[in-house]
Amino acid sequence: MGEEPNDARPRPDGTTPQDTTPQDTPPQDTPPPGIDLGKQPADAPDDAVRSEGTMVMRPLGAAAPPSDTPPVPPAPPAPPADTPPAATGSAPAGSFGPPNASVTGSFRLPPPAPAGGPGGGTPGFGPPQGPYAGGPGGFGGQAPAAAPGWAGAGTLPPPPPAPPAYGPGGGHEPGRGEVRPLQAALVAVLNLSCLGLGYLLLRHWASAALCWAATAGLLVAALPADADGVPQGVLLGYGAFLLLAAADGARRGLRARLSFGTAVRRLALPLAVVLLAVPAGGAVAYASAHADAREEARQQALLARLAAADELVAAHKGEAYATAQADYLKALEEYGAIGTKDAGSRAGKLVPARLDAYYEQVSAPYGKKSYCEALDPLKHLHTLPTLVDKGLLGDRPAGVAEPLAHSTYECGAAALGRSAEPKADGYFSELAADFPQSPYTAKVVPAVRDAVRARVGALTAAGEDRCTATEELRTLRSTAGSVEPLEQELEPVRSEADQGVRKGVFACGTQQFGKKQFAKAAETMDAYAKDYPDDARTPYARSVSIAARVAEEEPEAGKRLPPEDAPGGARMTLVISNDAPSPVDVLYTGPLTGKFTLKACGGCRKYDRVDTLRRGFKACAGASSKYPKVTLDLPAGTYHMLQQRLGTSALSTDQKVIRTKIEPGYTYTTCLYTSSLL
Repeated sequence: MGEEPNDARPRPDGTTPQDTTPQDTPPQDTPPPGIDLGKQPADAPDDAVRSEGTMVMRPLGAAAPPSDTPPVPPAPPAPPADTPPAATGSAPAGSFGPPNASVTGSFRLPPPAPAGGPGGGTPGFGPPQGPYAGGPGGFGGQAPAAAPGWAGAGTLPPPPPAPPAYGPGGGHEPGRGEVRPLQAALVAVLNLSCLGLGYLLLRHWASAALCWAATAGLLVAALPADADGVPQGVLLGYGAFLLLAAADGARRGLRARLSFGTAVRRLALPLAVVLLAVPAGGAVAYASAHADAREEARQQALLARLAAADELVAAHKGEAYATAQADYLKALEEYGAIGTKDAGSRAGKLVPARLDAYYEQVSAPYGKKSYCEALDPLKHLHTLPTLVDKGLLGDRPAGVAEPLAHSTYECGAAALGRSAEPKADGYFSELAADFPQSPYTAKVVPAVRDAVRARVGALTAAGEDRCTATEELRTLRSTAGSVEPLEQELEPVRSEADQGVRKGVFACGTQQFGKKQFAKAAETMDAYAKDYPDDARTPYARSVSIAARVAEEEPEAGKRLPPEDAPGGARMTLVISNDAPSPVDVLYTGPLTGKFTLKACGGCRKYDRVDTLRRGFKACAGASSKYPKVTLDLPAGTYHMLQQRLGTSALSTDQKVIRTKIEPGYTYTTCLYTSSLL
């Protein structure tokens, strides 16, 4: 027999509903009043109650505390009294409410049935016995009254509309819960913070440590910031690592169970996005520091290059330009590069002062009035606009023009009359071509004229080397005719130099004779007679040459120059005959100087040396007409006669000097012959 279910909800006044069971019915072991039995989805595993369910004690009739789980809809109203029960039977003994329901609230276990009592029930939660047997209606065929909070005896509550949120009090195991895209995005964004915060939220410590290690490695490579920055490969690798960490965090966080409430859940993703400002700000700060460090490193590198160039210049201070030229050009190249490409740098602003110092050092010989030594450095400075930017040089090259013209003129003037290279005409031609309007160009013609006149004056001055002056006059004559832009202006000077050369050659020959340089004197006078055959002094030049040749064999003949004019007074006759089979040249000098040639005697022979030593030997013993002869009219005095007879070979000459004294009132004859030892 059954009984209608009783809606056992608590009364508002807290009183317990009266039991309408007949008095003879044994009392039911119903749950105590005030027990609020929570609901659990029917498909939840049994261990969910044991592992996750919690019990909260509250007074009877008190409101339930707020929960993150969706509210359980109210139970449907109890069916009318005359409505038959939806199902027969009762819940298994020892369970409360529907099967696998999650219990929320406090409860007391019903007291166990006494041993051997009615029904023979076993103490504890075993199957009920006796009046607790689960037959239809229970309690002797009647259904038990519903406990308070139940929808109705024997009726299961409907399932919740959706699974409860993941967190305390309910949820699914990882990998089995619902998909949460925002939660996955949260973990991914936190992992992009470079500190693995997403892994910390998931409590995945190994992955978080890996993120820390990667970030530490990046810091070691990036700090301190320098001019070269972080290697590109490191940056690309770290960026790829962050992306992988974000993707992995999103994968892990998509179904993960995170223990925080709804309010925290709503704020977590915005806060994670805000946290991205930390690495972004760090990157911006590093980029700024890197830019500053790079700029400072660039400035220091430029200053180092400038200092190296300064050392190249300073190392050659006081040295000749030729030895320092290579280093000067290297330093100049650095100055030009820094001053143009990096003009705004600290080093670039120092370049103008360095160029001033460069000009001063390179042109130092000009300040010391070493004009020829200064010429090459000044030319180098004058041509700098072809090597360095003109804007960087400013007006410095213009300041070199006048010193260069001055040095060129002084160097050319110093070379006047010098036959060795470089000659004066080269300097003057360069000066006139490069600086035609310079006042130093106008000084060229007067300088050459003065040099010519000075050498001509030296030809007659005592103690001067007339031969040297003559050679310089020859060079000056060439100079006057070789300065191409000034040939017409220098033509009168060239004519004056030519006259000086003629005079100088004669003066040189006589000076050489006076210095006992007889061979040179003879050569000089022969050249004079050859070059100026029509000159009035050419006969005397020949006399000096003859006297010098005789004096070369007989130094006594060169005690003094032969007289330029023949002496007056009586003259004596001297007849010279040739008693030899070969011709003979006779050079004589004394009060009168000259030479003649005797032809060979056709019927004559060489005498034996023994025959010439016999007493009474006499050459030219035959008829006088047989022997070639020369008759001379000579003033009285001592004469030295040089016989020059060709020997058996063309290169051998038989020479002999005969000293003859001519006295007034006599006639003289002499016979020339040859002898041999065999």
